[in-house]
Amino acid sequence: MPWPADLGPVICVVGARPNFMKMAPILRAFADHRPALPALLVHTGQHYDRDMNDRLFSDLRLPHPDINLEVGSATHAVQTAAVMQRFEPVLDERRPSCVLVVGDVNSTLACALVCAKKDVPVVHVEAGLRSHDRAMPEEINRVLTDQIADRLYTTERSALANLTREGVAEQRVCFVGNVMIDSLLANRQLAHAPAKTLQAVGVDPALIDDRRGYAVVTLHRPSNVDRAETLQALLAVLREVSESVPLIFAMHPRTRANVERFRLGDLLSSPRIVLLPPQGYLEMLGLLAGARLVLSDSGGLQEESTALGVPCLTIRENTERPITIEQGTNTLVGANPQAIRQGVHEILSGAGKSGRIPEFWDGRAAQRIAADLATWLLARHAQRAG
Repeated sequence: MPWPADLGPVICVVGARPNFMKMAPILRAFADHRPALPALLVHTGQHYDRDMNDRLFSDLRLPHPDINLEVGSATHAVQTAAVMQRFEPVLDERRPSCVLVVGDVNSTLACALVCAKKDVPVVHVEAGLRSHDRAMPEEINRVLTDQIADRLYTTERSALANLTREGVAEQRVCFVGNVMIDSLLANRQLAHAPAKTLQAVGVDPALIDDRRGYAVVTLHRPSNVDRAETLQALLAVLREVSESVPLIFAMHPRTRANVERFRLGDLLSSPRIVLLPPQGYLEMLGLLAGARLVLSDSGGLQEESTALGVPCLTIRENTERPITIEQGTNTLVGANPQAIRQGVHEILSGAGKSGRIPEFWDGRAAQRIAADLATWLLARHAQRAG
């Protein structure tokens, strides 16, 4: 049976790098479902680097956007307002059956708000995750998007308790698993070898042949990189850690700018620390898969390291992904140098977490979303037609 001609497409929104990894398997699942779910990909342009953007779309086999709003970087308020202003005409013109948003970036909330005002159903993938830290802009985006959403897809069962506590009806929620892991499993065999990634930037791969392997580092959260004292302390302990294990530091533009602004570059001037620009998905996946450990403040790397069985030290005081601690390879160490030292020592001595793969992190989360969403949309359509 074909998709009803009078039932509009699913508008799928991406705005920042983590969204791409989540959306790629969803779009493939929509195309493979029978009947196929018609989809329209909208890129808000919240984060946009032309070279990196093209690489990510190619790596993930993600179709290029049907519409790019090109909002660019700005303050939270300006960026959110710009997305709302440019997204509203898209709704008016395309008349979608629903709008699907992923994650917790400003674009996620902005598009959901427009839908709420226009009476367009909102579908939120990765719903119910909570750090319980309202100082994080992402936490506000998560909470508000979940209040607006009509259909909420969760990555772990504990998310339901967060949602019901906030008054979200259980019948709006569906546990499907983690689409980020769908991308990881689909691309694991295509990942670039770490030696190839280092050679591409002129680094001798012999650096990572040490018997202890290497560590992957990323830092980008404002709480870690926007204050000189905090960033200096973190870079100092990373320099110290590099004496025990070489570091491959994929440096976010925000972090690089602050290292220069605070004149902290000398702390990273070591043959045991490799500084890389932001990497493509396949390069980063290869680096993670081959690492002895990960030091990061990224939410996505907590999940990916758990899926890969690589110990992860998360440089944050909290996490919205508790399953990576309870079942996975993740340990919170905050920005505490002593906790970081101790965590690295334990991992290198063989005492790091081995973890296990959480429920429904099996590469089929997107298929479950497609099946449920098709049923839900067709039932709504039939109800309205009747």
